[in-house]
Amino acid sequence: MTKSRLEQKIREANEAGRKALIPYLPAGYPDKERFWKELSALDKSGADIIEIGVPFSDPVADGPVVERASLQCLEAGITLDWILAELKKRKGGFKAGIVLMGYYNPFYKYGLDRLAADAAEAGVTGFIVPDLPMEESEDMTKALAARGLDLIPLVGLNTSEERMKLYADNARGYVYFVSVLGTTGERTSLPEEIAGRLAVAKRVFDVPLALGFGISRPEQLTTFGDTIDAVVFGSSLIKHLDQGGDSAGFMARWK
Repeated sequence: MTKSRLEQKIREANEAGRKALIPYLPAGYPDKERFWKELSALDKSGADIIEIGVPFSDPVADGPVVERASLQCLEAGITLDWILAELKKRKGGFKAGIVLMGYYNPFYKYGLDRLAADAAEAGVTGFIVPDLPMEESEDMTKALAARGLDLIPLVGLNTSEERMKLYADNARGYVYFVSVLGTTGERTSLPEEIAGRLAVAKRVFDVPLALGFGISRPEQLTTFGDTIDAVVFGSSLIKHLDQGGDSAGFMARWK
């Protein structure tokens, strides 16, 4: 099977001797104009893939930092239509792969076939949907696959090896491994059992493994070696921006 663009981006980073960098930023944050400046800075500063958060009123997987940012974006009038329209204007302007991360309701209401067509036209390369169980994902998987887009599976500490194997049958792009049993947000340490579960996931999946939730410092990754291929960070980036920093400065710590 041909590697998707998302998998290629991660493999290229690994071949260069580093883990792929995947920053997450809610669409329209800190404001509509600055968002695109920060996105461009992330792209120019070495992001391999950029996850754009689609704001939703009930973000059940998000911790307080991402939830607050997401709700602020909703209040500013950020919608899925706006995201896709603005991305379409900028299609071809990013070296990084673009992934939309959001909850199923807005995608379903938009219409899955229409979503896939408009996303492909806007240069999106994949989707992450935290509240879409594998058993209910067939319609979205088919709609996206018809346009060459990936639906990124999420697995975690409580995902059995048997269930991972079910995900692996159709996994494309990369696998998002959730590092904690809980919501997003920075952690001072990661669970002890994570190394063992990552090793299981690495054995099961052929596509790259990206570790996310609670990642804020490169030092947190040293114990995992080659088990993970990419790292996702969101809350720590948002906090950095809130404290007056910029995306270029944030990315510099990961090089």
